[in-house]
Amino acid sequence: MFFRHPRLLRPLCARNQDRTTVLPCPGPTLPYLNLMIEGFERFAPDPTFWLIGGATIALIAFSKGAFGGGAASIGVPMLSFVIDPLGAAMVVAPLVSAMDMFTLRAFGPSSWSKPDLRVLLPGLLIGLGLGWLMFETIDPRTIGLTIAVVSLSFALHWFWKRFHRVVVIPRPVHAALGVIAGAASGFTTFIAHAGGPPITMYLIRRGLDKRLFVGTNTAFFTLGNLLKLIPYGILLAGRPDAMVAALMLAPVIPLSVMLGIKLHQRLSQDGILIITNALLILGGARLLFVSVKALLP
Repeated sequence: MFFRHPRLLRPLCARNQDRTTVLPCPGPTLPYLNLMIEGFERFAPDPTFWLIGGATIALIAFSKGAFGGGAASIGVPMLSFVIDPLGAAMVVAPLVSAMDMFTLRAFGPSSWSKPDLRVLLPGLLIGLGLGWLMFETIDPRTIGLTIAVVSLSFALHWFWKRFHRVVVIPRPVHAALGVIAGAASGFTTFIAHAGGPPITMYLIRRGLDKRLFVGTNTAFFTLGNLLKLIPYGILLAGRPDAMVAALMLAPVIPLSVMLGIKLHQRLSQDGILIITNALLILGGARLLFVSVKALLP
């Protein structure tokens, strides 16, 4: 689920039986379109691809519409059942960007907290830049472990305060915290597709109403995911199988986002916060598990 740079644009045309090792073509390669057709012929008759891949992308899109995100981090581990982890990351990147386009129709500029975005977006650019520069040297397992511990601590503390009926006072915009949260999110979303927790924690602390909460989240990740398309587009140029997998799964996005938006309209402010913090716990627990498992000998 954690990955490193491959040789960019290197043609790939075969895999071993467990789909975890990508094998280079031994000789002259087919044109890119023909390799996409080969990928389609491999995925199309595979019920596991449609069941796991379709359900995963639908859940991520649904969470985008309902909560502004929260489920994107499951994309790589789940899709790794049907394609290698690096390929899974390449599939997720363009699809979450497509989800943002549909979500923006319901959460336009009137639902964005402009003061928060003014401090979050500079941090996002810093984080994405650091993620790109350090992609080959940073250990994503350590990053995942850190984000997991912080996320679990924050969400569990929120539930503790709710259980004890502690009155939560909305906090004002904090420039330093906003830049740090934006940078942490940009860095972790580039390294491990796990950028949701830092922004979620910052916006919950702010005490925004549910529409501003989801709208600001949407605006932030729309820009971040669009910028990520540049390096991931380079990677996809060498992975026609990942490109065709993304195209095959894309049709589930519109309906899933729409259903998520419908749920958002029905949920109360407290309901949104309960589910968001529950997703934070689930995502943090998943990150903790995979990070510790990867770090163990």
